[in-house]
Amino acid sequence: MKNKISIQKNTYNKLILEIGDLLEKGRKAAFKSVNTILVETYWHIGKQIVEYEQKGKEKAEYGSSLLKRLSSDLKLKHGKGFSRSNLQYMRLLYLIYPKCQTLSGKLSWSHYTELLSVSDDLARSFYEQQCTNENWSVRELKRQRSSALFERLALSKDKKSVLKLAEKGQQIEKAEDIIKDPYVFEFLDIPEDATLSETELETKLLNKLSHFILELGKGFAFVNRQHRITLNNKHYKVDLVFYHRILKCFVLFDLKIDAANHQDVGQMNMYLNYFKEEESMPDDNPPIGIVLAADKDEILVEYATGSISNKLFVAKYQLYLPDKKLLEDELRYLLAEKDKSEF
Repeated sequence: MKNKISIQKNTYNKLILEIGDLLEKGRKAAFKSVNTILVETYWHIGKQIVEYEQKGKEKAEYGSSLLKRLSSDLKLKHGKGFSRSNLQYMRLLYLIYPKCQTLSGKLSWSHYTELLSVSDDLARSFYEQQCTNENWSVRELKRQRSSALFERLALSKDKKSVLKLAEKGQQIEKAEDIIKDPYVFEFLDIPEDATLSETELETKLLNKLSHFILELGKGFAFVNRQHRITLNNKHYKVDLVFYHRILKCFVLFDLKIDAANHQDVGQMNMYLNYFKEEESMPDDNPPIGIVLAADKDEILVEYATGSISNKLFVAKYQLYLPDKKLLEDELRYLLAEKDKSEF
């Protein structure tokens, strides 16, 4: 009798869980559907505004009397959601995406208002692709924009690769694709006059692991900290070990609070050789090593890594947001120079 009651109870509990799963899936589907319809509706409103303006009635630029009047009348009839700035974004949505079919069903109106505030077409396309590919929240999108992710990635590429980056987002195909220079750790909220040890920096990064992984990029999975390596009874420790799911290899980080030197490069090369022989599985690809330092000497790095066959990189990190305008200007200059060289 007790067994029968126990079976019935387990079956009932299973029913409760299954109903809960169905409700959760249904709510998510409903939210996604409503979101898609809302974005499409705002696109059509933007189209109406632009068509009205094109008939010569009145310009609908931000601050015009048309948007002000529309905002006032629509709020009276339909309630919230029709501020002058929101109407301007609806208008921009139609102008920038003239075909409704090109709008992503994965992105919310809040995503699009953030994207529409990006004036550069290449940067906007990149962030749109990244949002879609990596399911960024609006908060993540804002953070990546403020850290100038597109410019940081684009400055290390040629023009063809920059255009590909803008069109398709960041494609992870080889070791070089996961490298940023600099990495930005503004999320640690470290005061400018603070002094940190390497251990303290490591601890702070792991305390905000989700932020750290967002900065590292797609595919990283945390494995270990202070991973011990023993050679001839002497112990060494790799600061941070990750596994990259796309590249199928270990990624080792060595943190330096000062400038990287040739000994740091040599030590990382030893770690890579050890991992390749002792830690990697037969179907793993060779490990990648990143010496992450507060500064680096480009010429020293070139000579120190010149004859190394392992995938070893030296990159800088900074604790504060970069000067975004400076990076944007630098990227425009490089693209313009490459345009001239093609003639």
